[in-house]
This record gives sequence, C-alpha cells and structure tokens, in this order.
Amino acid sequence: MFHVGGARSALYNWAVARQSGGKFVLRIEDTDAARNKPEWIDGIISALAAIGIHKDDPAFEGPYFQSQNADRHSEAAQQLYAEGRAYYCDCTREQLQERTGSQHLGYDGFCRDRGLEYVAGRALRFRTPTEGETVVVDLIRGEPSFPNSAIEDFVIARGDGSPVFLIANVVDDLDEGITLVIRGDEHLSNTPKQQLLWEALGAKPPVWAHLPVIVNEKRQKLSKRRDKVALEDYLAEGYLTESMTNYLMLLGWGPGDDVELRPYAELEEKFRVEDVNTSPAFFDIKKLTAFNGEYIRALPLEKFVEACEPWLLAPYANWAPGDFDQAAWEAIAPHAQTRVAVLADITANVDFLFLKEPVEDEASWDKAMKGDPVALLTTTRAKLETADWTSPESPKEAVLAAGEEHGLKLGKAQAPVRVAVTGRTVGMPLFESLEVLGKDRTLTRIDAALAKLTGRQNRHGETSFC
Repeated sequence: MFHVGGARSALYNWAVARQSGGKFVLRIEDTDAARNKPEWIDGIISALAAIGIHKDDPAFEGPYFQSQNADRHSEAAQQLYAEGRAYYCDCTREQLQERTGSQHLGYDGFCRDRGLEYVAGRALRFRTPTEGETVVVDLIRGEPSFPNSAIEDFVIARGDGSPVFLIANVVDDLDEGITLVIRGDEHLSNTPKQQLLWEALGAKPPVWAHLPVIVNEKRQKLSKRRDKVALEDYLAEGYLTESMTNYLMLLGWGPGDDVELRPYAELEEKFRVEDVNTSPAFFDIKKLTAFNGEYIRALPLEKFVEACEPWLLAPYANWAPGDFDQAAWEAIAPHAQTRVAVLADITANVDFLFLKEPVEDEASWDKAMKGDPVALLTTTRAKLETADWTSPESPKEAVLAAGEEHGLKLGKAQAPVRVAVTGRTVGMPLFESLEVLGKDRTLTRIDAALAKLTGRQNRHGETSFC
C-alpha cells in the first residue's frame, strides 16, 4: 500500500518537476524479489494517479525498473575496484566484533591494504576517504557536513558479487539524469555515502531535499504497524482525492498566508521546496477530516450524488439492492451533503430510507425514550396522521404541537420520533427525512416503537425503563 509519506514526497517532486519544465521520474527499486509483485507496482501507479500524478502526463517519466539495470550496477562496482576506490574483504561479523570488542562499531578497515582479489564470499567495500568531510547541499537543511573519518568503508557488492542498493541507486540516478532528489528525512544518513559514490564515478552529485518526518498525535513517527498510513485506506473511506492532495501538500510546508483550502494548481504554483520546514509534520486526522468535509460541501450536488454511489451498494449497504430508491436518495442528498465529513458516513445516515425497519441501537433508544414516551408518541402519531404532509413544515408543526401538549420544547419532543423512525439520535434533519420517508412508513415505524414500549411497560410495570 502507498504510504501517505510517500504520497507527500511524490507530490512535492511532481510540483517541482512541473514548475521547472522537468521530469518526475518513477523508478521501481525491485531488486528484492521477496518485496516485488506486479500488483504492488500497479498499486503504486494507481495511487499516484489518485493524487493527480498520471503516467501519460508529459512531465511523467517511467516507470523504470532497477532490476533491468543490474549489469550497469556491476560494471560501476568493478570500475571502482579497478581504480582502487574499492577493495575485497573476507572479514566476518564475528571477526570484526572480536577485533573491536563491540557489535555496534562500524567496519575497521582491516582488509584495506591486503590486496585481496575476488573469490566467492568476499564482499566489495568502498574505500572511504579518511580525511576531510563530505558536505551535502540540501535545499531544506542547508549544508550538513559529515566527517569522512566517521563513515565506514561500506559494502557496495555482496559476497555473491551482486551490487547492493547504495550503488544501484547512484548508478540509476546517473543513467536517468537525476538532478534533484526530494525524499524523506530517514534517508539523510545514506546521503554522504551516495555522494561519495557519485564523486568516485566522476559525476556531480544531485541537489538534495530531505523532508521532515511525519508523526502521529503522540509525536511518534507514523508506522504502518500502529497507524493508518495507506493512502488507499483513506480513499476507501471516502476521503476525496482533492482534500487528500491539499492536506498532504501542507504537511511541512505552507504558502505563507492564512489560506489552507485551495486547489492543487494553486498549491503547485506557490510551492517552493526551499520553504519546507525542518520540524516534524503532524498528521492530524481530525484536520484532514475537516478539510474533507469542506471539499464535500463544495461539490456540485450531482457530483456529490455520484461520489456517494459506492457506499450505497454492497458491501457497504446493509439493505437489499432492490430496496434502494434512487429518487429518495436524490431527495435527501442535499441535506446529507451538509452533514457528512467522509463519504463512507453516508451509509449510516440514509439507511433508514431503504431498510424494512430502522436499525436497532439500544443506546439511542435508551437516551431518547425517557419520561413518558408512550403518551408523547401516541399524541405525535395522531397529529402526524391528520397533517397534510405537503412540506417538511407540516410534520414539524405536528411534532411541535404534540410536544406543547406534554410541556416539551421541540428538541425534546422530536427525540423519540427520530429514534422510532431512523433508529438513531443523530442524522439527517428529521422533518425533511419524514417527508422523504412518507406518511405511511413514518406512522408504521411509530406504531412499532409504541408496541415495543408497551411490551416493555407490561413486563416492567412502568413506561420509563431507562
């Protein structure tokens, strides 16, 4: 699944590529066969498309596959060996630990001057300079420097001769003409090693931009084992791609004004990678949901009706397909649009229209059926039966009149009616809902609620059982 952090990185790369007339390059680093499946690659491309990064756009290049460049990776490793920039090593981890007395210290350079040639089992190590420092030019973090003496002679090819990721990554960047790398902060520690490889291969390193880490509400780095991090999961819950894109662009960067909700085209125009913050970015789901609610309310009604369609069908819908009424849905949709923050919420908000009977929610029932609900509902039913039902105002006036007879304001008077008809204490505006549901179905549900209340009254000897 596509991590929201990866989605943010992709959006920032996309913005810079389109601003500069450059190319956004998608490379699938697939040399680890256990972590490579065709459907996962399709998922990456689909996820990118969901946030507006389409492979048929002129700014899009790829996908390239790292595995298809394996010969060049080996060639570069051997070039470094031939030039004395790398050497073979037969040290085991146990031998290193015995020499250094620690399992945490890096490689001690034991084989640097032994002149070993390749035989199976010997790793190829890069000969890191022992003096000076490696300065990384980073558009976000300035120019962090790393003492070369603190960088171990790292492996660039395994004992079986296969190049490791570090050199494969550098060679691919070289071959694909990469000039700017925008990626997560967790890769910063690899950068001096990669930069040394670029220079050893006779090329100018790219400019770097390492993005701040994304954290949860406890300020812990987002983890797929603990947090909801997959872009697909949010889209499956009914977060709109427009709100996701807007929110992700603001994770660590802002356009410098107080306007947060704006179309991607404006965000792309204003984005400057140099203005990205260095502090961790808080992934605030409540704020994202608020964003999404604003975007939902801004949709043209016909787009909202269309966007909700998946959540009105199986497997989300808890009613029989034949019981769905398109006309009823379209009638209630304008009111639903003002109340849902994610599209998945629509199912529970409108299910009372399509179920044979409303859902049973004991907590809602107990909360609403206080005092003398039998008397109140009996009076309400009588007034609803004689109302003309020509507009939402007609059932509202009936419920208001029933409440007045029992000394109740409208809020208290309508609560038992809402639960009797919809099964829940909150939801769509009640009187518009009654109008769409219709007089006959409304009265039938009130009758069922009275029967339930009377049954309990008979069993318990009192009407108020809450």
